[in-house]
Amino acid sequence: MHVQPKYIPLRQSTFFGDNRSARLPINGTVARDQYNGDPYLVTGKNGKQDGDRMPYPVTMEVLQRGQQRYNIYCAPCHSRVGDGNGMIAQRGYRQPPSLHDDRLRQAVLGHFFDVMTNGYGAMPDYASQINPTDRWAIAAYIRALQLSQHGSIEDVPAENRNAIDPAVMYAPNEMPRTIDGKQYPEGPNSSDVPAEKSTNPQ
Repeated sequence: MHVQPKYIPLRQSTFFGDNRSARLPINGTVARDQYNGDPYLVTGKNGKQDGDRMPYPVTMEVLQRGQQRYNIYCAPCHSRVGDGNGMIAQRGYRQPPSLHDDRLRQAVLGHFFDVMTNGYGAMPDYASQINPTDRWAIAAYIRALQLSQHGSIEDVPAENRNAIDPAVMYAPNEMPRTIDGKQYPEGPNSSDVPAEKSTNPQ
């Protein structure tokens, strides 16, 4: 195999008129990894710094796409709620940090894009599995997931608050409960709530 008609890169050739063995690309061809659009879309960086903006508008469709891709590629390790306790981690793989840690809640959006693109620590890169547009959709969904775990009723527009089920507005031990016409904000675990009558004949 060593002795064959081949040219070492940049070796001179007398076959071509310009004496170069390496040929220029045919006009109009585009390399597989070549991208001539917005560099921020494919790097997530402003210069050398991770950016903190989406390269395109975030819509409900974008978040739904991000959720779908997250559940496929990220949830096995990070879990669907982002607490780092996915099934892969439960079976011995190194547990990733919770996406709800203060460090990651304060991380810029481009950080998540960069980690998916280049990997980080024990996490491999997903650049070959997830295209840049989907990586951004996942980053947007991660931010929405973080907000969902630290939101309050004040974050909901006033005109929409009545449509929210009270069960999702309070933690289990804080949900309002009415017993004998009296409301107990602390819920059934409160020490001042009277014991309910048992329906068990025993």
